[in-house]
Amino acid sequence: MKIGIIGAGNIGGNLARRLTALGHEVAIANSRGPETLAAFAAETGARAVTAEEAPQGADLVIVTIPTVRVPDLPKGLFDGVPASVPVIDTNNYYPQQRDGRIAEIEDGLPESAWTERQIGRPVVKAFNGTYAQDLIDRARPAGAPDRLALPVAGDDPAAKRIVRDLIDELGFDTVDSGPIAESWRQQPGTPVYGLREGVDGVTKALAAASPDRPADFRA
Repeated sequence: MKIGIIGAGNIGGNLARRLTALGHEVAIANSRGPETLAAFAAETGARAVTAEEAPQGADLVIVTIPTVRVPDLPKGLFDGVPASVPVIDTNNYYPQQRDGRIAEIEDGLPESAWTERQIGRPVVKAFNGTYAQDLIDRARPAGAPDRLALPVAGDDPAAKRIVRDLIDELGFDTVDSGPIAESWRQQPGTPVYGLREGVDGVTKALAAASPDRPADFRA
């Protein structure tokens, strides 16, 4: 697939490394311009582009930047990008640690629902509770007893299927965590966040989640 990644931090960078190694054509952007990604592009084979260029012609787009920076993305970023192209949201809201107060999220709006409002596009929530290094070190073949499972939330079954198939290719099982309205089940502070378990453990953790945001993750 042609995959556009907006954000070259730990998650975005390691996804680019894995996806290029699997033969996907990756275009990656950061906030500082493609010239700052020259060494990374040389290392991985990914193509360094601007944020505006990353979604163009892509079969899938990954947005993996600090939540507070989502409203700073270029206006019309997804203009001309077909509605069938899934957009993965890996972001987390860290009010005390990084992002400051975002009133709508504090009032109970799921983080990925807030992201959808900012970018004007449905998203599939995935990779938000995954350790970046696990993307490199913990990939396992299907059926392996120690294969980890990742929760995936979204409203579009077709988009969710594409994302789950890609995660399977990356070496991880998935659990459908429901629609975006219930994506709070995998937000920071929930039982599944950062959990290194298989399908059964992730399924149980999602069911045990509470919509009440823990104090450590409130402004």
